Amino acid sequence: MDYSAMRPAEARARIRSGEIKGPTAGMCAGYAQANLAVLPRELAYDFLLFTQRNPRSCPLLEVTDPGSTSLSFLAGGADVATDIPKYRLYRKGVLEGEYEDASGLWRKDFVAFLIGCSFSFEAELLEAGVPVRHIEEGRNVPMYRTSIASVPAGIFHGHMVVSMRPMPHELVVKAAVITAAMPRVHGAPVHIGDPAAIGIADISKPDFGDAVTVKPGEVPVFWPCGVTPQDAIMNARPEIAITHAPGHMFISDVKNVALKY
Repeated sequence: MDYSAMRPAEARARIRSGEIKGPTAGMCAGYAQANLAVLPRELAYDFLLFTQRNPRSCPLLEVTDPGSTSLSFLAGGADVATDIPKYRLYRKGVLEGEYEDASGLWRKDFVAFLIGCSFSFEAELLEAGVPVRHIEEGRNVPMYRTSIASVPAGIFHGHMVVSMRPMPHELVVKAAVITAAMPRVHGAPVHIGDPAAIGIADISKPDFGDAVTVKPGEVPVFWPCGVTPQDAIMNARPEIAITHAPGHMFISDVKNVALKY
């Protein structure tokens, strides 16, 4: 089914009912998507500071009140504990399990952070004639840990995670200009070309998501990715944390144009 023209509220309802379970790339074209990180209140300041010090990889869109699963800016009436296709539960930095519904895991001291996602700018790339290979191939976007260090804050530290989209050389500048105008969903690419230059040993083996075809003559283009907080959470080893599963995002009611300069 083509979900690109679906309204966000309907997509969230289908996610909540379990009808939609997979990655959200290409869904609800024109509307911003967001990554999720949930932590106990006692760690919220450190994590907030981490997002402020790493705005390219962690562009913060909204923070909930402690214990609340509702939002005031991104989507009224939504529930961040049920409206994402797949969640990850970490204990002391170790992935314990994946869940389609996180409401049974929620605590009164939880604070949820919603972070901009590069899926948000893909509709504009497609409209401009820039290919988005993982959408073409029906796969999750490939994501890689890099050698680019994040700026630490409190207990949170680690390295930037990036997403990759291959494209013809002549379209790279167009893609960079389009995405640079959307800094709240990661903005311009962080690297273009040789993956080894940012510590990626094998582009065919992503750390998250799925490998995609890189055609002869194409250039791999890398954007900061909202999975970066998961790397920081695994390094910090908090008692408990919840995130989205990579590629399985929160679809907001906010249009991408509202997040431009």
